[in-house]
Amino acid sequence: MAAPAKGTSRTAQNDVASIKKKGPGALATAYLVIYNVVMTAGWLVIAVGLVRAYLSKGSYHGLYYSIERPLKFFQTGALLEILHCAVGIVPSSVVLTGFQVMSRVFLTWAVTHSVREVQNEDSVLLFVVAWTVTEIIRYSFYTFSLLNHLPYLIKWARYTLFIVLYPMGVTGELLTIYAALPYVQKTGLYSVTLPNKYNFSFDYYTFLILVMVSYIPLFPQLYFHMMRQRKKVLASGEEHKKSN
Repeated sequence: MAAPAKGTSRTAQNDVASIKKKGPGALATAYLVIYNVVMTAGWLVIAVGLVRAYLSKGSYHGLYYSIERPLKFFQTGALLEILHCAVGIVPSSVVLTGFQVMSRVFLTWAVTHSVREVQNEDSVLLFVVAWTVTEIIRYSFYTFSLLNHLPYLIKWARYTLFIVLYPMGVTGELLTIYAALPYVQKTGLYSVTLPNKYNFSFDYYTFLILVMVSYIPLFPQLYFHMMRQRKKVLASGEEHKKSN
């Protein structure tokens, strides 16, 4: 599942306290700063592309095509985050990070790219906008945290805007998968039927339905986890201000 609004919907595993407590070495920190700056810039390019295309066309229909390439590139670039966790330079769960990143990569390539008929759907723009705002905030948060100079506004945005962006992204993702179902069923996309020499069958249509069903237990858990993180992080920020 794509979590926004990462979707948009990534959990706060790398908060300021965690980074300070288990901070990477100097070389790793320099690399992570560069990575997060590049990713921030990339999602800003996507945001600017959306705005420019909208102003040029005067309509939000078909905006996906104006940012298709950078969206694919930078969303796929998030796969490096799994590696960061695996080698230990980021103190996050490899499993959780892998799930969140792969769910978005799956939606980007295995649904939106593969089923071209859904690319004009308004739902695609819904999750793209949610992802874009979420990732600009998230990567900015990580960058400033690594530099030990985190503005309160960015921290507040990181732990507040998800309240709207996460449901917005999830709604767009679900509607996009749902819109893809008839085309997947009609074409047999990615499905494997029997008989074959491997004696194996796979129904991509059913798989997509199962993906949609998986949102039911997972979305509330991740959403309310973020709500608890918000309360803890912003409350500690207020206490720190008072103590100063």
